[in-house]
Amino acid sequence: MRMVKRRLLAAVVTGVISAAGGLAPAWAAPVQAGNDSAGRASEAQGRSGRASEAQGAVVGTAAVPPGTRAMWLWWTADPTTTVAWASSQGVTEIFAYVPAGKLAQRDLRQLRTLKLLADRAGIRLAALGGDPTWVLSPSAALAWQRQALATGLFHGSHVDVEPYLLPAWETSQPTLVASYLRLLEALQAADSRPLEVDVPFWYNEIPSATGNLADAVLERVDAVTVMSYRDTAVGEGSILGVGVDMLRRGATAGRPVRLAVETGQLADCPYCTFYEEGQATLAAALAQVDLAASDYASFTGLAVHHYASWRTLKP
Repeated sequence: MRMVKRRLLAAVVTGVISAAGGLAPAWAAPVQAGNDSAGRASEAQGRSGRASEAQGAVVGTAAVPPGTRAMWLWWTADPTTTVAWASSQGVTEIFAYVPAGKLAQRDLRQLRTLKLLADRAGIRLAALGGDPTWVLSPSAALAWQRQALATGLFHGSHVDVEPYLLPAWETSQPTLVASYLRLLEALQAADSRPLEVDVPFWYNEIPSATGNLADAVLERVDAVTVMSYRDTAVGEGSILGVGVDMLRRGATAGRPVRLAVETGQLADCPYCTFYEEGQATLAAALAQVDLAASDYASFTGLAVHHYASWRTLKP
């Protein structure tokens, strides 16, 4: 089962499977932890995005065409409006939040409607969930995964677990890193469908038992989305500038890598979001990243965080 997943995903990375017809790589409580935390946590860690695209690109062809987009859908929203917006923005995958615990009938009906409309529009759905405490309670994560995927609405799981938000990160980082990696192993082993996870761009600076956390994560999942939250496309400290290290590592590991941008308001990190710049600047930056990142064989498009703030950006 695992080998089948690996072979299929390797084909994605080398461009054998297209975005149109093949396999694409595969929320957090409170929701805001999945929103503002990536920008704040990255700044708290003092990450400068020193990796530069000037160091050279991986030889190869990106696995998806320019303009390939994904988006997070954290809050309940009208399915018709959501899918119409997604289609207008070239979104081919929605990370749709599935709450932990027993699904209310209202939530299930809404997800089914979202699935129906998304299928008609050629958009895939991944089950979105996550909580930092899952690192300490993997059984809760596994229960969420079983419930979400049992609905039959999702092609895989998209997990946002940020262990560095736990207080113990400051005092017991090696223990939390090991627990986080065991969590990913458990989620991967529990279901044959793709597992994709959100990661900050600075995991290469965090030690693991076998090297660094970036490589260790890539060994355990099918794909990653890098929270490369910056408001410029290329250059030092840009979306590509901070994301290029994971693009290279993904190519080496044979894993698809998405880069991602933020659109919500981040008062303490304004250069981590396009909230001030607006739609036109965001669209131009995404197109520029598409072009610049196409040299990296692992690059599988850009994800936008998140639907509610993206669609309400100023022009």
